[in-house]
Amino acid sequence: MNRRACLIALAGLPLTRALAATEPAAESSNHEVVFDAVLPGRTLVFPGDEGAHPGFRTEWWYVTGWLTLPDGSPLGFQVTFFRVRTGIGEDNPSAFAPRQLILAHAAIADPRLGRLRHDQRAARVGFGRAGYATEGARVWLGDWSFEQTGERYEARVNADDFAYTLALVPDGPPMLNGDEGFSLKAPDQGNASYYYSRPQLQVEGSLTLDGHRKTVTGHAWMDHEWSSAYIPEGAEGWDWVGLNLDDGGAIMAFQMRKPDGEALWASATLRSPDGRTEALSPEQIAFTPVREWRSPRTGIDYPVEWRLRLGTRQFILRPLMDDQELESRRSTGTIYWEGAVRLLEAGREIGRGYLEMTGYGEKIQVG
Repeated sequence: MNRRACLIALAGLPLTRALAATEPAAESSNHEVVFDAVLPGRTLVFPGDEGAHPGFRTEWWYVTGWLTLPDGSPLGFQVTFFRVRTGIGEDNPSAFAPRQLILAHAAIADPRLGRLRHDQRAARVGFGRAGYATEGARVWLGDWSFEQTGERYEARVNADDFAYTLALVPDGPPMLNGDEGFSLKAPDQGNASYYYSRPQLQVEGSLTLDGHRKTVTGHAWMDHEWSSAYIPEGAEGWDWVGLNLDDGGAIMAFQMRKPDGEALWASATLRSPDGRTEALSPEQIAFTPVREWRSPRTGIDYPVEWRLRLGTRQFILRPLMDDQELESRRSTGTIYWEGAVRLLEAGREIGRGYLEMTGYGEKIQVG
């Protein structure tokens, strides 16, 4: 959900000004921009809806997972591509008009290092530097890309101190979140997204760390979400998890959080090993902080360990390592925590996935 984290302050307008400082300016329009609306009752169609929806303000393809090195050591990985319709220069024929932006984050959670390796990029769409497809998943930014071929995805990242090429194969059809893919973010329908997940992705590929290329395997999760009105009034941020269970099931859960830490809204989808799904109502969901960690760089306190109640079941979320803070001020303008976690029930590990927490340093702003 950044979706999972989309973390774009005012839909990327600060970034637009930064890009304009280095390239010929495009005049903005005085015309009012109308973004496409998220409405109930729309049927998601695949593979068409795996592609971009440029009429909406914000969209992201978000891939997270656990990798295993040849020696058995675990690593977390993440890559997110954001598409942002800025509302600027839409009636300007100039190729420099920043009508659409692509932003990307990528990270490796390496317990041996004790912190994230991460990188970020941003560019306006065009000139071959960045773009997207509207039929099937394909989005790129320089030599970073996420692409769908049939039922198979491929993620490629070449960052400053790491690189990976990963093939990701789903085990079944998309998991529709909310009401058949219509995902509310508040009690009313004014803030919502279209949202589906691809859990239990089988991963194979290569990872390069410190100049050494290694073969990796693992399991991953992909979220695709698009919206024009995401954060409801009164929400400070959100907490989200995507979890692959050892028995083949999956859990997606999130809460929109008020400034006092209480839930403004919550939603969850449970997928059983046989593929059946169940949507939970807000009163069936509770995120309770268990332990905090303070970032030595920003001084922000994050609840890195949680108790999660879903219906009658009680879980513990425990991080692969505490320091998984991601500083993305050069692209989306935000700081947040996004990292690999283990899922425990009755003291036993039953799954692994990713936890994302936003709005702990300052209120998150998303279109």
